[in-house]
Amino acid sequence: MAAVSDWTADGLAWSDRSDAKEKAPATAVTTKRILLAAIKLADRQGLEALSMRKLGTTLKVEAMSLYNHVANKDELLDGMVDQIIGEITLPERGGDWRSAMRTRAVSALAVMTAHPWAPILVVSRINVGPNMLRYIEATLGTLREAGLSWEETDRAWNTMDNHIYGFTLQQQNFPVNPDDYASAAASYLPMLSADRYPYMHEMTARVADGSHDGTLDFGFGLEVILDGLERLRKRR
Repeated sequence: MAAVSDWTADGLAWSDRSDAKEKAPATAVTTKRILLAAIKLADRQGLEALSMRKLGTTLKVEAMSLYNHVANKDELLDGMVDQIIGEITLPERGGDWRSAMRTRAVSALAVMTAHPWAPILVVSRINVGPNMLRYIEATLGTLREAGLSWEETDRAWNTMDNHIYGFTLQQQNFPVNPDDYASAAASYLPMLSADRYPYMHEMTARVADGSHDGTLDFGFGLEVILDGLERLRKRR
């Protein structure tokens, strides 16, 4: 009987069901091994390099045999996303909500940075994998138990995730390397008339002379969001 890809009963990871799974060798191809291999391949070469043929070569099996575990590439991508979402530290309910949400955000940023292909998949696909559901449930529970209404909880969750994924995408695609900010600013400064663009001119000058580093600051935006949510809580 061919193995069938499915979720485990506890909803924590993918697994294979087959009549002989208990006796499968350690090197047997499983859904989890496929997902981990796909993640490593995407980390090294990007999603555009991901194919069943390359996965088969990596795992030393025929590409067609992978379809016993994942139905198609969409299912593969969803499984990859759910696997890496499982790497994010979940907010702990019942304690300091602000600390819990900060830990969640910083952890999510680290995971998205480690897997640069992931943010665009997270924001562009509907994923109902078990790790994603646990992630969302813990987030909603933390915000609700902090005293926010359902509407505020929904908007707070989305605002924080907009910051996480938006920051990651901007950081990954920014056209200037942070080490080159000062020299880039110096080259643009002559184009910015101090009379016509006084604020742009002064900001660029500060980056050029090193008095301001000009780098993107995830923590600044995160604390602004958390401050706003705290004020909202106190008003309630």
